[in-house]
Amino acid sequence: MSAHGLSLRQSAARAADFLRDHAALLRGLQWAIVGVYAFLLIVPACLPLPGSAASVFDNLTVLAQFAFWGVWWPFVLVSMPLLGRAWCGWLCPEGMLTEWASERGQGRAIPKWMRWGGWPFVAFAGTTVYGQLVSVYQYPLAALAVLGGSTLAALAVGWRYGRGKRVWCRHLCPVNGVFNLLARLAPWHFRVDAQAWRRPAGRTQAINCAPLVPLRHMQGAGDCHMCGRCSGYRGAIALTPRSPESEIVEVAHGEAWQTALIAFGLMGLAVGAFLWSASPWFVALKQWAAAWLIDRDIYWPLADNAPWFVLTHYPEVNDSFSWLDGACIVLFALGGALLAGGPAWAGAWLADRLLPGPGNPHRMAQAMIPAAGAGVFLGLSATTVTLLRHEGLKLAWVPAARFALLALALAWTLRLAWRLAGGRQPVPVRRLPAMAAMAAGLAPFATAWVLFFAVW
Repeated sequence: MSAHGLSLRQSAARAADFLRDHAALLRGLQWAIVGVYAFLLIVPACLPLPGSAASVFDNLTVLAQFAFWGVWWPFVLVSMPLLGRAWCGWLCPEGMLTEWASERGQGRAIPKWMRWGGWPFVAFAGTTVYGQLVSVYQYPLAALAVLGGSTLAALAVGWRYGRGKRVWCRHLCPVNGVFNLLARLAPWHFRVDAQAWRRPAGRTQAINCAPLVPLRHMQGAGDCHMCGRCSGYRGAIALTPRSPESEIVEVAHGEAWQTALIAFGLMGLAVGAFLWSASPWFVALKQWAAAWLIDRDIYWPLADNAPWFVLTHYPEVNDSFSWLDGACIVLFALGGALLAGGPAWAGAWLADRLLPGPGNPHRMAQAMIPAAGAGVFLGLSATTVTLLRHEGLKLAWVPAARFALLALALAWTLRLAWRLAGGRQPVPVRRLPAMAAMAAGLAPFATAWVLFFAVW
């Protein structure tokens, strides 16, 4: 190992040891984040809606909107492939609160239904669609319902299950699956030395791994919250730099529900949820449906009388969704899952079938994580750009940056697919049909973002 590599390893290990030795300081920071989070979530919901001229500098509601949707969510996603799940272990208010409740709760065993592998997909899909129905990015009451409801659920699960654990984070958090996938690209992980673990270690204090990671068999960064509690344990665990591609190429095998989250969730449903508000296709769908209903004297779906926690309902600012609006939003999101996510899955499946040897399309689907993550970031950061432009910033560089990010993410996905294919087909030219299938599957996903940012 080079001197630079050795120095990097030593610096990473010292950083992890600092986290381990200053757990009380980290807990204090987490409580401070909880306080800020609660203030920005609750207080704006009690205030009148801001006027069109309100600014982030003179209105708390607009400031909270910018903090949550302009900064927090987009850049928490960015932190995952850079630092792993450090947000979860260092700053996340829900993680902190569910662990705190679990330390004082009933300590019951985790039920079998909660361990079902499909919850990350179901929770992400449900939260994404519901957030669009209530306009979570625009209104503080909607943010209180979505974020506050999730936080209360985290507290309830923590109080009832586990003992000082983050059962909510491990099994039910709506973004756990997304964070798990993106953290696999992180250039750091807690590496377990199997030989060192087997050496007699005498009496060692047990480690409370709150996110329930089996430390002895930990290989990747997907489940680890990077809290540092296990740093140096038995002389076998150390924070270590690695290739950002190593977990996808060497460790991850993929599972059906992970593939569903990547292709049909992040690359499909989320695309539909982000694009409906700008799409002329959505307008055409709603107009056709309204005409069909009127021709048959069916008028109740055109009413906008749903409460705000079911569908957007703010008549004081002339913004209310009808039942037809809600149905069309759901249909458009499902259409995104079918038309963008379906080809992505089909491309990964066909690429796997075109390679020799025993196949695993779920492993090939892991290569799509960079593209999937970039797509969600592009959608979330659209709110950031809108809010900044409202403050008077020009941001002429944004269109080029968006397409550059999309192109780099797609290129990285194809590179990962190429490396995965290389494990089964050592002759490069014979991998080309599989790569063509993979690229073709990504085309509708890429086209959707081109339409959103350049055409519509």
